[in-house]
Amino acid sequence: MTTALVIGAGVAGPVLAMALQKAGLHAELYEADTETADHRGAWLTLQVNGITALRAIDAHPVVERVGFPSRRMRFFSGTGRELGELSLGAPLEDGTVGRLMARSDLYRALRDEAVARGAEIRLGSRLVGARRVGDRVRAEFADGGTAEGDLLIGCDGIRSRVRTLIDPAAPPVRYTPVLNVGGFVPRFALDTPSDEFQMMFGRRCFFGWSATPDGGVAWFANPPRRDEPGPGVLAAMTDADWRTWLLDLLSVDRSPACDIVRAAPGPLVGWATYDVPRVPVWHRDRMIVIGDAAHATSPSAGQGASMAIEDAVILARCLRDLPVDRAFGAFEALRRERVEAVVAAGRRASSQKAAGPVGRVVRDAMMPMLLRWVSRRGGASPVWLLRHPIAWDEPTHV
Repeated sequence: MTTALVIGAGVAGPVLAMALQKAGLHAELYEADTETADHRGAWLTLQVNGITALRAIDAHPVVERVGFPSRRMRFFSGTGRELGELSLGAPLEDGTVGRLMARSDLYRALRDEAVARGAEIRLGSRLVGARRVGDRVRAEFADGGTAEGDLLIGCDGIRSRVRTLIDPAAPPVRYTPVLNVGGFVPRFALDTPSDEFQMMFGRRCFFGWSATPDGGVAWFANPPRRDEPGPGVLAAMTDADWRTWLLDLLSVDRSPACDIVRAAPGPLVGWATYDVPRVPVWHRDRMIVIGDAAHATSPSAGQGASMAIEDAVILARCLRDLPVDRAFGAFEALRRERVEAVVAAGRRASSQKAAGPVGRVVRDAMMPMLLRWVSRRGGASPVWLLRHPIAWDEPTHV
């Protein structure tokens, strides 16, 4: 049986393990972290195209048990003026819509399901090297261990080690000019529907919040920062530092933002956001990258998890139907145009959050017309993005 060494166990890795199993291949997962659930990040929306991809491998029930439905976004200016709303796309034929969930809940649900299906995740295994040995690939880990397989798949995120092993000249990550901080506040009353995410283009900070069905609020803030923080800068910021800064940025706006920040359980921890404009080489010597390792997008695109899930399922189908080298080429032909369009959209959305004084005035004046125009075209996520069925039982055609 063909064995794939899968590097990384975030979103793409566990889904890939399940998809490869369904395709008749064996996967061994190696995760650099030493814990079983990743608590970095805050909340994300898993769009219906990601749920559709999970259906192809019968894994959709696991995510339908976490989070809650999210159908639309409503936007406000810092003055409290409503700018408009956007649908997150029409429901699927059976009524399924996107779901808002804690990132850690998604990671845990996918990992638990992969393990229940027989996958083994080897924690604390940080990849440091890999090379082709005949028709096999040998992986080397920081603890001195090694592993061999028929191919190696990098699901190891935006700072992928596999990407640089495939192409030492691979482009570096690109800083997007906003930071990210967020979390969940229990027992916080908001008079807003739980299936609507509300967002504010504040005078000095972008802020988003959503009531949850259990009476809490999920939130995030994107404080702007033009220069990339140096090593250790954000890690050195204390809970008090983040609260003081956020309250200062948000105090000039009319919104529940300051009350949410004051009530948020600590410690608040923030992080920088990045994308990768274009990864020219996805595969070489029986090694390939998928998900963020191949096409990292800004969180503003709202598609990072869904694109990773699509990648995993489609790559497994290609490997089921074709020899490794041809499968890798087919995968790239099927995916590159789609994912690079998502990366570009995420970059544009991030730049709107960090507009300067003049740009902010223009944006707030134009936003209502833009939102109405987008709504007439079907909402924030176009049909080509959300309606992306994967015909698992059909042979791979390129």
